Amino acid sequence: MNTLAGKIAIITGASSGIGAATAIKFSQLGATLCITGRNADNLKSVAEKCSNGSGNTVPPLIVQGDLTNDTDTRGVVDSTIQRFGRLDVLVNNAGILELGDIENTSMEQYDRLMNTNIRSMYQLTMLATPHLINTKGNIVNVSSVNGIRAFPGVLAYCVSKAAVDQFTRCVALELASKQVRVNSVNPGVVVTELQKRGGLSEDVYAQFLERSKQTHALGRPGEDWEVAEAITFLASENTASFITGTTLSVDGGRQAMCPR
Repeated sequence: MNTLAGKIAIITGASSGIGAATAIKFSQLGATLCITGRNADNLKSVAEKCSNGSGNTVPPLIVQGDLTNDTDTRGVVDSTIQRFGRLDVLVNNAGILELGDIENTSMEQYDRLMNTNIRSMYQLTMLATPHLINTKGNIVNVSSVNGIRAFPGVLAYCVSKAAVDQFTRCVALELASKQVRVNSVNPGVVVTELQKRGGLSEDVYAQFLERSKQTHALGRPGEDWEVAEAITFLASENTASFITGTTLSVDGGRQAMCPR
């Protein structure tokens, strides 16, 4: 069943990883998209994949920009409404990771993580809310197992993702009376470029993925399409019409583990 057929959706951070996989999945199910990110070439590539075999003949609207820039953030919503006239689903996926603990982090790093991972989400959601109220739409935020459990060495990232989870719950309560649902997915380690962009070398990243076989109950890291399927589930009225304010773990059981 085309659970998203005819829906208009914004997907941030759609140039790679979970965002790209979600854009492709939404397109296969008939959604019309605005995809946004910082890498124009990658966005074009994702748009082509969305159009190939898509359940929708309308090509994705590409909006290149940096969501830490207020003007760019407003442009995402304005462009979507100007092109399509409404908004049904907002997927707040854009995010970054950086290494750092309380002894060696900096306020510049803290600001980068918080501005990218939570402030931009706050602003984009605020701008999109009137349109989502009009359609009784929904929001899916991409958080992390790091928002639920504590991990050393990525302090600012953990704080930002904990903020995403609380943001999800609070906005869900605030918009419930308007019939706008708000949920998050909380992935564990997923095979994307996130960790390497965050500072891991190829060798260290390979060791990190190998270690993930022990840190995830299912014995492996996840794939981007698995998280995209969970986002699709939460975004669809066919499957999640009575779900709001939840943080859905998509982490191979990692959040349930207690190392001994």
